[in-house]
Amino acid sequence: MQIETSGILINMHPFSERDAVAHIFTRDNGVLVGMLRGAFSAKKNKFLIGQYGALSWNARIDSQLGVFHFESEKNMAAPLMLSADLLKIMNSVFALIYTLIPEREPYEHLYSKTIDLLSELPNSESPYDLYLNWEIDLLKDLGYALDLTKCSGCGQTDDLVYLSPRTGRAVCRDCGLPYDDRLYKLPLNLNITKLFISGICTAQGVDIPSARKMF
Repeated sequence: MQIETSGILINMHPFSERDAVAHIFTRDNGVLVGMLRGAFSAKKNKFLIGQYGALSWNARIDSQLGVFHFESEKNMAAPLMLSADLLKIMNSVFALIYTLIPEREPYEHLYSKTIDLLSELPNSESPYDLYLNWEIDLLKDLGYALDLTKCSGCGQTDDLVYLSPRTGRAVCRDCGLPYDDRLYKLPLNLNITKLFISGICTAQGVDIPSARKMF
């Protein structure tokens, strides 16, 4: 079996002194996992997290751990390296994809949003707002779309001050006041999206990535 596509290297851990098992996030095939030969022995053109490029993935049978041939075209992490905040955001993005996105299932929308985020971060005056929007897209693609357009109780579109942790839908002041201690308080922020992400991690039987706990 062979897959040819392009993607971004999001995770790499040692398999031997020379080789690594790599996770590459692609548009059409989601997260691909395979062996990256010589990942830790190359003296030049080293493989680095955040590199984007063309790749082929080859395996004798579909269930086998395949082998990558990866040609880096651009290091999308390089412009982020001089900022601790931007680096934290990138690490969190990659850790969440690695933890929550199943292998070989396409997530074209999330892939596009990830490429856009990494491209826009270096010149953004509000990087955490960009990242918040990315997490909202992540939640949507995982089946937890947040609806902040109208109250889930009465349908009104103004005075929306709460968010239901159960449904992810907005609640107006009048409908939510009796349940004030059980609802999240709007406006939406990274603490709230982290609570939703933590719930998804718990449901999948994994811990929320340490990189996401940094916020």
